[in-house]
Amino acid sequence: MGAARARFDAGKFNQVPDLLAAAELGPLEPLQRAGVERLRAQVAFALNPGRAAGLPLLAAAGRLRELDRASARTTYLSAVGAAVHAGRLAGGDLRRAAEAARGVPAGDDPAGLFLTGLTAWTLDGYAHAVPYLRRALETMTADENLHLLWLAGPVAHEVWDDAAWFRITERAVGFARATGALSLLPTALAFRSGALVYAGRFVDAAGLLDEADALGQATGMAMHPSASLTLAAHRGRELPAMELIDATVKDADARGEGRLLGLAGYARAVLANGLGQYPAVLDAARQATEYVDLAVFNWTLGELIEAAVRAGETEVAAEARERLAERTGAAGTDWALGVQALADALTGTSERAEDRYREAVERFTGGQLGLQLARARLLYGEWLRRENRRADARIQLRAAHEAFAAIGAEGFAERASRELLATGETVRKRTLGQPVEFTPQEAQIARLAVAGQTNPEIGAALFLSPRTVEWHLRKVFIKLGIGSRRELAAALRGR
Repeated sequence: MGAARARFDAGKFNQVPDLLAAAELGPLEPLQRAGVERLRAQVAFALNPGRAAGLPLLAAAGRLRELDRASARTTYLSAVGAAVHAGRLAGGDLRRAAEAARGVPAGDDPAGLFLTGLTAWTLDGYAHAVPYLRRALETMTADENLHLLWLAGPVAHEVWDDAAWFRITERAVGFARATGALSLLPTALAFRSGALVYAGRFVDAAGLLDEADALGQATGMAMHPSASLTLAAHRGRELPAMELIDATVKDADARGEGRLLGLAGYARAVLANGLGQYPAVLDAARQATEYVDLAVFNWTLGELIEAAVRAGETEVAAEARERLAERTGAAGTDWALGVQALADALTGTSERAEDRYREAVERFTGGQLGLQLARARLLYGEWLRRENRRADARIQLRAAHEAFAAIGAEGFAERASRELLATGETVRKRTLGQPVEFTPQEAQIARLAVAGQTNPEIGAALFLSPRTVEWHLRKVFIKLGIGSRRELAAALRGR
C-alpha cells in the first residue's frame, strides 16, 4: 500500500493499480481495505476527472466515514469535485455527493472549508458558499495543501479572488519544481498559465503550457485544457482556436466531463466577441450558461451581456446582468465589481454609463488583470465613439489597441483598430522590422538566463540537460543577432 501511494505521489499513476492488486492479496484491516478503494478511485480521478470517477469516490468515502473521518472528508471532497467536473453530464451526482458530504463534521483546514463551501454552493446557493470558499483560499498557506490546486483554481475564479489565484499558482509551480512533485507539476503549470493569460502575458503562458503538455505525456496525466482554450480564444486566430474547441467538445463527451462543454462554449464566445461575430457569441454563451459550471458560468455571463447588447437583444442582456449581479455582489472584490460595472454600463442608461465604465477601468488598473483592463478600455472607447466623442474615444481605443497588440490578442486588437479607424485616426502598423519569433521553450530559457540562472539551474528547473539548454540559448543568440549572455537582457528589452 505504501509503495502504491508513493507511485501516486510521484505521478506514476499507471503503476498504481497493479500494486493495489498485490496489496489486496494479503490480509487487510477494514481501514486498509477502504484505503485501497480510495486510492484506486483517486487514480481514476487523476487520469479522468469526469463522471466515471464520482461514484467510486463516493463509495470509498462512505467506507471511510466511520473509520477515518479526516480521510472521509477529503474523499468526499474529491467525489464532489468529480461531480463538478462532470457538470451537466453528472445527472444528480453532484447533489447526491453534497448531501452525503454534509453529514461529515466540518473542518477548518482548506479541504474541510472547500467541502463546506461546495456543499453550500450546491445545496444552499452562491451567497452562502462565498465566505467558506474565500476562507479556504486564505488558509492555503502551507505547501502540503497544494494538492488541492485542482480545486483552488476554479474556486478563486468563482469568488473573483485574483490575488489568491496568482499567489497559489505561483507557489505551486515553485514547490513542484523544487521537490520534483510530478503528480502536481503539470496541473500547477497549466493553472499558472491561466493566470498569466489574464495578466496579458501570452508568451509566458504558452511556454508553461508547452512544458505541462510534455510532462502530462510522460506521466499519463492529461493537462486540463482550460488555459489552452482561454489562450487560444483570446489570441483570436479563428481556425486553430476552433479546432481546439471542437476537439475539447469531442473529448468532453467521451470522458463524461461536462464542465469542458461549458469551457468550450466560453472559449467560443470569447473568440467570437474578439472577431465581432455577435450572433455566434449568443449561441455559444446561451448553451454554456444552461448549466452553472463552477467559474465558467461567471466568465460566460460577461461575454453574453457584451454580445447581446451589440446584437440588440436587450432582454437577454438585462437578464444576464441580473444573474451576474447576484454573484458579483456577494463576492465584492475589485475583480467582481469591475465586471459588474461593465455589465451595468453596457445595459444601463446612457447617463450612468460613463461613470460605470470609468469605475471598471479604475478597478482593473494597477492589478494583475491586464487583459481585463484592455477589454474594459475597448468597451469604454466604443461607447464614447457612439456618443460622438471622438477625441475621448481615441484615448481609450488607442490604449486598448496598443495593449492587445503587445499581448498578442489579435482578434481584439483588430476590433480596436476598426473602432479607431471609425474615429478618423490612422492606425499604423509597427515598422521595427521583422519580429523575432521564439519557441515557447526558447522564450522560457531566455527569461531564466536573464534572471541570472546558470545552464544547470535552468536545466534542473525545466527537466532538460545543460547541453540542451546551451543548444536552445545558441538559437536565441542567433535570432537576436548577439553573441553572449551579457547582451541578452538589452536585446530582449529592445525586442
